[in-house]
Amino acid sequence: MKVAIIMGSTSDLPKVEPAVGILKDYGVEVQVRCLSAHRAHAALAEFMDEVNTNGTDVIITAAGMAAALPGVVASMTVLPVIGVPLSGSVLDGTDALYSIVQMPPGIPVATVAINGGKNAAWLALEILSIKFPEVKEKLLQERTKMAEAAAKANEEVIAKFE
Repeated sequence: MKVAIIMGSTSDLPKVEPAVGILKDYGVEVQVRCLSAHRAHAALAEFMDEVNTNGTDVIITAAGMAAALPGVVASMTVLPVIGVPLSGSVLDGTDALYSIVQMPPGIPVATVAINGGKNAAWLALEILSIKFPEVKEKLLQERTKMAEAAAKANEEVIAKFE
């Protein structure tokens, strides 16, 4: 199981790092790169050649402002690409969100919320669960824990006001 995470700038790392931890908790091999679609296009193309042949299953891309990175990456592969729009401009991430979700037909990018690195990891795990039953089982267990925590919180609220 392998996921590549590509960010456009080192300033994006704090928003991407939680995704790395989630994936590694599930035993996923993670390759992390900082490769701008605008400033490092040759290195990005070289890395994409590697990703397309090394057994990578899913790619997470994170970018702000014009957010060309997810679309450029999607144009270089048929692997699932998840885009994470990042805040950081005067438009606070809406520019990146619009850029990522408005891909042309045939070059889709799954898109999570602005600064949604954690959900990008969860979505990658769900994609991996199609091929890897152990990931599916662990995700089901995690959902059970979430439901139990929500039920407990509800009980605490009821107890407080009754």
